[in-house]
Amino acid sequence: MLADEPSICVLETAEQASALTDTLRRRVLAAAGAPDSAAGIARRLKLPRQRVAYHLRELERVGLVRLVEERRRGNCLERVVRSVADHFVLSPAILEDLGPPDHPPPTADRFSWGRLVSLAARALADLSLLRRRADEAGKALPTFSLDSEIRLASPAALTAYADEVADAIARAQARHHDADAPGGRWFRLFVGAHPAITKTAEEARLESLKNKERHGGSEADRAAG
Repeated sequence: MLADEPSICVLETAEQASALTDTLRRRVLAAAGAPDSAAGIARRLKLPRQRVAYHLRELERVGLVRLVEERRRGNCLERVVRSVADHFVLSPAILEDLGPPDHPPPTADRFSWGRLVSLAARALADLSLLRRRADEAGKALPTFSLDSEIRLASPAALTAYADEVADAIARAQARHHDADAPGGRWFRLFVGAHPAITKTAEEARLESLKNKERHGGSEADRAAG
């Protein structure tokens, strides 16, 4: 990770997820992005210190806040804490059997959005587990990712593009795959594409209303006819 790259924590337990259902607790966690005491965070949020201290204890208990140092303030020992990451995401593993399948059917439609979600969810769950194991073993976690955008003219163009990408990946894997390499490591690769978000929430809402009016009007006309 680069020095200026925001850190990410994947919430792996229902207890961690439950801890962040409280709006005020999320504010406290966000305010703990830099080392500070309960008193300091309370001053910034304009909240009672005892209330902030309670939420910090709960966040620390579930592993979302860590102790940085303890400082002597007169007869008191002040605890300085900070959040364990800059950003947080939920692992699908929290849902256990209700989450997406670990192994989506290989025969599933490759243009299915549900299959794409399942693969992305599996990657998130796997990365969370691998990151924790790598940290515990004191090892680096080798990964790579690509992010790009493309404007396609039609659904047929999407199909052609998907075929070319699949062919290029197959050729690359044929060149680099080595099942017998001493010390080699298996990697899991998935590729997905989805439409870019180009409309604001308000534009999408108005489009939805127009669609409902159009279909509603058609049904009314048919009924009247």
